Amino acid sequence: MSKIEAFILGVIQGFTEFLPISSTGHLYLGRHLFGLDEAGLFLDTMLHTGTLLAVLVIYKDELIDVIKHPLGKTAKLLVIGTIPAVIVGVLFDDFFDSISKSGVTIGWEFLVTGMILWMADGIRNGRKKMHQISYKDALFIGVAQSAAIMPALSRSGLTIAAALFRKLDRETAAYFSFLLSIPAIAGGVVYKIPELFSGGTEAVSLGSLLVATIASALCGYVAVVWMIQFLQKKSLKIFALYVWVLGLIVLALQYTGSF
Repeated sequence: MSKIEAFILGVIQGFTEFLPISSTGHLYLGRHLFGLDEAGLFLDTMLHTGTLLAVLVIYKDELIDVIKHPLGKTAKLLVIGTIPAVIVGVLFDDFFDSISKSGVTIGWEFLVTGMILWMADGIRNGRKKMHQISYKDALFIGVAQSAAIMPALSRSGLTIAAALFRKLDRETAAYFSFLLSIPAIAGGVVYKIPELFSGGTEAVSLGSLLVATIASALCGYVAVVWMIQFLQKKSLKIFALYVWVLGLIVLALQYTGSF
């Protein structure tokens, strides 16, 4: 893998992790395009570490508050919102791993993501702010996040949509979605650490890993800031249309045997 390819994959990961269009699905397509289907666990882990660094920087004040008040409401909301993904991830890890590697379902999952985004965009009367989020809201959003373990179901898309369904205002929906991504991404990285040192991972140069991580972090930072501002006044339907078109293209290529 060249540094240019690493940079492109880092850009893809950084933007698509927080735009509601599925980072895992796009990374699969990017690796397949470059002939890097076996790019390696180290690369995936570092790409996610990059996006984790981005949200850690943006939400540093919130995280400091959680550390200072581990039994406070924000900490409890994050725990409740993370539990469903932990349960699904641990119980069905092998299944989701095989689905992600084969890519056989990603076309359909892009279509489902678009449908959910389209429906959620019609909800315009949400008024809940961060301090008004209930534990039931957090659990509902967490269940949506657990469904996004499927490779082309967008984590940010499903959690933002779930938040809108629970009547959060649009800015708060994006804000809480990205805050909830911190334990999700961090947990995924930590969960893969034993496998990283098992000796079965593919070798990727340190330079390429560094380039990919930096690109992922910088683009992730831009994506979070931009998306929160975008969602205040703009429509999610543009993303729905995009993933619909992408999903149909993938299905057509798979049907013809070109993919």
